[in-house]
Amino acid sequence: MSAYYQDLHECRNYASQVNTGSKVAGKTISGAVIGGAIGAITGDSGTAKRAAGVGGLLGAVKGSSQASREKQQVVRNCLKGRGYRVLN
Repeated sequence: MSAYYQDLHECRNYASQVNTGSKVAGKTISGAVIGGAIGAITGDSGTAKRAAGVGGLLGAVKGSSQASREKQQVVRNCLKGRGYRVLN
């Protein structure tokens, strides 16, 4: 088991090197732009600002979720490459 924990630790270190900040930032910006555009179409400038804020928040959540899945995939691939059978 100590070899497994060492391998898992190393694989998690590899996953921590994945650049997730740009993914979260990109989704936040695109969510804010889309939300602001929808708000501007359906209401006034106040509505557009609120919709941009909500869109940005939803975009950040989506980007964070995608980044987390990407890191999990790196850990899975790393463990598989070391000969482990990964069930999920």
